[in-house]
Amino acid sequence: MKRFELFLNVLQVPVDFFLLVAAGVTAYILRFTPVFISWKPVLFHVTRADYTQVVFFVAMGWIILFALLGLYSSDSSRRFIPDVLKIIFACSAGLSGVALYIMFTQQVFDSRFLAAVSWGIALVYVVAGRLVMYGVKLLFYRAGIGNRRVVIIGDTTATESIANLLRSKKSLGYTVVAVYASLSDVVILKNDSFDELIYARPLRDGADAVRAIQWCIEHQVTFKYSADLFATYATNMSVHPIGGIPIIEIRRTKLEGWWRIVKRGADILLSICILVFTSPLVLFAALAVFWETGRPVFYRNERIGLYGKKFATLKLRSMYQKDCTGPQFGNAGRLAEEREKELIQTHNVRFGPIYKIANDPRVTRIGSVLRRLSIDELPQFLNVLAGDMSIVGPRPHQPREVAQYDSHHKRVFFMKPGITGLAQISGRSDLSSEEELTLDVFYLEHWSVWLDIIIFLKTPFLLFRKRKAV
Repeated sequence: MKRFELFLNVLQVPVDFFLLVAAGVTAYILRFTPVFISWKPVLFHVTRADYTQVVFFVAMGWIILFALLGLYSSDSSRRFIPDVLKIIFACSAGLSGVALYIMFTQQVFDSRFLAAVSWGIALVYVVAGRLVMYGVKLLFYRAGIGNRRVVIIGDTTATESIANLLRSKKSLGYTVVAVYASLSDVVILKNDSFDELIYARPLRDGADAVRAIQWCIEHQVTFKYSADLFATYATNMSVHPIGGIPIIEIRRTKLEGWWRIVKRGADILLSICILVFTSPLVLFAALAVFWETGRPVFYRNERIGLYGKKFATLKLRSMYQKDCTGPQFGNAGRLAEEREKELIQTHNVRFGPIYKIANDPRVTRIGSVLRRLSIDELPQFLNVLAGDMSIVGPRPHQPREVAQYDSHHKRVFFMKPGITGLAQISGRSDLSSEEELTLDVFYLEHWSVWLDIIIFLKTPFLLFRKRKAV
């Protein structure tokens, strides 16, 4: 799900809530107009402020009903008319709930007018709000904003049908970048030239389909294929139609839609709390680093993150300045990288792309303590706040390490890298490269909120375990 779609989906929640509250307040105002007072005198004594407060709580309950009925689902194939029917059902169920509450709690409140009119106005307001949001999304799509850029592979009638459909119906939010007969024609494109690849080739080309899947994994592109051509492979997969054409999507991770929002929200909240709580410790450690070896206190290390993009992790410096690599140290950093390569040749005790230097002579005395207790990594919670990292996720590695990844290992770039992760609680730096990457891929494939909670809670108990310096 693209950020634009996710943004509109999230925005729909406060819009619906505001409209539900507005519907209740509108009904209250109408009840006190001369026309309705002359029809039937007001018999209840509830101020507008008290009534509005009640409407707030009722609106929250209705929002929960909307969510349970899938009105905030991240499924891009949702349509307007089915949503309207769900809104009618949810508002009716909400009204029934309010009526039952009044009856069983014996509330002194007698205004069938407010209940019935609030229900009717809520339907009008919410449906109108959805229609406006749909129109706004359509305008953006027509302007080419937020569209999913797609490449289609195939030389069949299905290929032509899909391409014509996506080009003619701008409301679907797709921009067809190109149509190719085979995968070999696609590799001329840059990694960031498109978001999705739709494969529409016959079953006899199954081997080529496998290669296409592998290519999409390696280049962080979503892979979809025509369900009518691959029905035998779709028994355990959900089908999402695009304009009536059944399309199957191989999801890169379960972390999509609202789960991304939940994880991001938890990252922000926990990072702020941890940074505040550990700030005295970080300050003391920073002063210790400065006292021992001077400036700079913080070290910016280039890593590969989400979708293969580079970013700089923040750490407390644990090595001597002359041994610190990276552009932060200019020419000295380049020389230090050459010395590091020599150490890898002579002191590396790990097989695979991820190196581990035993008894690293570059680490200072205070640096070794910071590393052993993972205090040097506390500034990375600033990376989490910036959105480059998550608290829990695959461990980020350096570009030269990533360059040696096998294609299936690059699946870890579908998630933000984490400060801690499954590999960190399963052996940390004592794992082999293959074991660490396998655990990261396992985490990607089996992600859940509970898995994140378990990893996060187990991490503090592992900090004081003996760890070899890296």
